Amino acid sequence: MATAEGSVTAVQRRPKDRKAQIVKAAARAFSDRGYHAVGVDQIAAEVGISGPALYRHFANKYALLVAAAQYTAEALVAAARSADDPGLPAPERLRAITGALIEATIGMRREGAFYRWERRYLQPADRSRLRGSYDALHDAIAGPLRVLRPGLSDADTATLTTAALSVIGSISVHRTRLPAAALHALLSELCWSVLTVELPPASPGPAPRRPQRGLPSTSKRERLLVEAIRLFGRRGFYDVSIEEIGAAAGVNGSSAYRYYPSKADLLAAAFHRAGDRVQLAITDALAESSSPRQAALGIAERYAALSFSAPELVNIYFTEFANLPEADRAELRGLQRQNVNEWAHLVGQVGATEAEAVFRVHAALALVVDIGRLVNFEDSREQRSRLHVLMEAVLFGAAETPAGRPSDL
Repeated sequence: MATAEGSVTAVQRRPKDRKAQIVKAAARAFSDRGYHAVGVDQIAAEVGISGPALYRHFANKYALLVAAAQYTAEALVAAARSADDPGLPAPERLRAITGALIEATIGMRREGAFYRWERRYLQPADRSRLRGSYDALHDAIAGPLRVLRPGLSDADTATLTTAALSVIGSISVHRTRLPAAALHALLSELCWSVLTVELPPASPGPAPRRPQRGLPSTSKRERLLVEAIRLFGRRGFYDVSIEEIGAAAGVNGSSAYRYYPSKADLLAAAFHRAGDRVQLAITDALAESSSPRQAALGIAERYAALSFSAPELVNIYFTEFANLPEADRAELRGLQRQNVNEWAHLVGQVGATEAEAVFRVHAALALVVDIGRLVNFEDSREQRSRLHVLMEAVLFGAAETPAGRPSDL
């Protein structure tokens, strides 16, 4: 195109991968800050375009949510399928598939937290389609696992495949760094540990009913917090009003504001409640232990028991962090880091490097959430025992294969 001065101006063309760039930026933003806290204009700015330009590709923010969910799920399914070779021996086939999943997850680590949490905002039909992708992902691991371990029950197979995917996905919820090769090797080790662990038997028959809640507190402040945790955990922070919380607690809306000036204050109180319980679990485990390994496993046991007895509180702890006020976020991030580091220090004393120990602890934390969801947080001794075995495997490794021989992979 010639100008009046005779110079030539290049015609700007939209990149062919613009839509993919937008989807990746949306997945990163949703992972970092949560779906509700991110605006379309913010996503557009990260790609270097205007809001109206983004709308040429996506009708609204929800369409971006669906696309981001599909992107993360399909990337993992494609990685697993491309690495699968049914002609390989089962151990090599399983190692190839998990290796490809690890590589893909490392490559999209910033976007990876999205599929763990923000898919809850999908409408039922879209959630069902996404569920199909994750079923395919589970099947990709379950196939060679059944060949490797033909005696596994369906329940054990589901538990171990979920555990492997949980370990891989755990890197998306923290920013601890390791060189890519070292991280790949560590995640491979952790995957193999959970895939080859011997699980205690599961109880036959239907899961026991969760016991009814006990007597309510006479404190209105405490009743408001209890109901806020229940409602936030089940429906999410943005879909619950403080008036609903007050009604559930038997406190009228205007009175509720006397105890908590805003809904965000209730959320911060829930986080402090979770943090206090984790700190108490760590303190008790340390006081009752005579070795670092015993203390680390004591923390794992107490954390699992806490999580299964209060799943709504754990759900909030992992899903609503981005909705906290900035001041509370900074304080609570420090407390979370302190708790993880205390646990990791114990693991490191048994043999891992400091950074590796942090990855192991985060993998153990992820197992509690993902296995808990798989079994609907069935608060039974058997389920907690099975989870504890998996947590021990990622914290300290599995010494032997199911056949009783050291792994040669």
